[in-house]
Amino acid sequence: MGTVRTLILGMYLVSSAAMADLSAGSYEIVLLDKQQAGTVVGTLNLKHRSESFEYALHMHHEQFQDYFLSMKEMKCLEGPELWCHLPYPYPQPRTISIEDMSWLSHDLLFMFKKPEEFGANFWNGIYYRLQISGDEISGQAQAVDLNMLASPPENADQPPLGEFERDEIDRDKRWLPDLIIRPVETD
Repeated sequence: MGTVRTLILGMYLVSSAAMADLSAGSYEIVLLDKQQAGTVVGTLNLKHRSESFEYALHMHHEQFQDYFLSMKEMKCLEGPELWCHLPYPYPQPRTISIEDMSWLSHDLLFMFKKPEEFGANFWNGIYYRLQISGDEISGQAQAVDLNMLASPPENADQPPLGEFERDEIDRDKRWLPDLIIRPVETD
């Protein structure tokens, strides 16, 4: 019993320490290519609550190009692939905690496609699995079928794209496999 209690206490201390490094304020959202070259695509503002943070997300649409794909206007980054931002379309609490960053991941959904392909392929969805590392949040791209979001989820309090709806990606084939959210440098 002592081992289990020690393990739980250790997990709590690690969680508390990780959350302590993350603070209220402004962060820049950077998508990283395979060579770790970054493109700043947005700003995240965190407001501390007792055990979590409320967040506000602002995407820098000036970085994106306008596309009209499959009867839908999309904002896409241009590179070896089009990387189109698809914000989560339903109401959600916009909160994160050390244990659960999935609502922020849902607001940072993307779809990729080759520039020469016709239309949008929503089964080519990208979900960034996020974790806190010091005073930053890092994310690794996972594959997800965004067609699952065609209708509202049955339970609006639960993020619909859970662990079992996501798969690993072939990192060598994807243009922007990583994401980092880091504090905005102030002068």
